[in-house]
Amino acid sequence: MTEKKKMNWVIKNLLCGLVFILAIVVIVEVFLRVTTQHSISVTVPDMVGMQLSDAEGLASKDKLNLFVTDSVFVSSFAKGSVYAQNPKAGSKVKRGRKIYLTVNAKKEKQAEVPSLVGLSLRQAKVELTTRGLKLGRLKYVDDMATNLVLAQLYKGEEIAPGTSVDVGSVIDLKLGWNRADGYTTMPDFARMQYKRALSYVQDNSFNIGKVIFDNSVKTAEDTLAAMVYRQSPAAGAEDIILGSTVTLYLTVDESRLPALLEEPEISE
Repeated sequence: MTEKKKMNWVIKNLLCGLVFILAIVVIVEVFLRVTTQHSISVTVPDMVGMQLSDAEGLASKDKLNLFVTDSVFVSSFAKGSVYAQNPKAGSKVKRGRKIYLTVNAKKEKQAEVPSLVGLSLRQAKVELTTRGLKLGRLKYVDDMATNLVLAQLYKGEEIAPGTSVDVGSVIDLKLGWNRADGYTTMPDFARMQYKRALSYVQDNSFNIGKVIFDNSVKTAEDTLAAMVYRQSPAAGAEDIILGSTVTLYLTVDESRLPALLEEPEISE
């Protein structure tokens, strides 16, 4: 091999080696860039209350993937807006993470009003609850059978069984009242949480009057967690007519709650 050919061969191999090294460097750099970008943590934005299209635009900036897994209908929320998200806003996740959404339905869900006439108050409440309807005011009229449903009403007018109404609608009841058993002793609602207390008031044939929260109740979560610390009429009051209204006072300040009654010791 002549010196010239030998030199060309060396230069050619050097160039090939250089090209190979450059190619490896480029590949490694691209790989690292992709993997590094994927592993970057981002903060999940707050999408609750946003329209779904706006939430999708916000999520795309951080390369988050949205999936609608459920829908509800809440009248206080805008139709088509995000009602809940998982993970919650403020969570740290990697790019590409799936964010699961519950969306407020654009169309109100419907339910058929059941036939309640002839049922007891307790049975009627179960029938309404299973259909997503709410028990409203209890109006008592003279009758032989106390707590027997005599009529069902919607917005002040009698409503026929099978009529479609929005889920969450309130159905009032006209009930029988007999003087012989139309009075009772006021139960104790102390330390009951908000929803349980409201339900228990109706279970005992009373109407819910005012619900008053003290200054310790500041958020929706506080509202649900709040417990009864006072009531009117007072627990134990006798000869309270069925259908009377009960006022409840609620707090999340445990120092305002009445002390738990100690169970008497049983002597052997």
